[in-house]
Amino acid sequence: MQYLLMIYEDEAQYRDENGRAWQEIVAQHQAFAGELAQKGILRGGAGLKTANTATTVRRSRGEMNLHDGPFAESKEQLGGFYQVEVPDLDAALALARRIPLSGDGAIEVRPVIDED
Repeated sequence: MQYLLMIYEDEAQYRDENGRAWQEIVAQHQAFAGELAQKGILRGGAGLKTANTATTVRRSRGEMNLHDGPFAESKEQLGGFYQVEVPDLDAALALARRIPLSGDGAIEVRPVIDED
């Protein structure tokens, strides 16, 4: 079964002067993704640009409207994701617990709809 592991963190923690925090977390993610690829369970994934680059299309009262920024303002922003194929939710949760985070954050685990 495939799962999406969505990474939510406060992107402000990566705005240090020398970019060291960003470089360190990228290296950790490269190692983690490499391990998943080697095991043959990585189906996709990517980091996302900062929330201020987002545009949200929202339907309200039958009208579609555009809004700058993410859908909801919050301390944590969706920063990236992994798509993995594992036997069950327990295996997906075990991977989610290993995803690198620089500080506080959350990993949302959600099954992908099977089209078969």
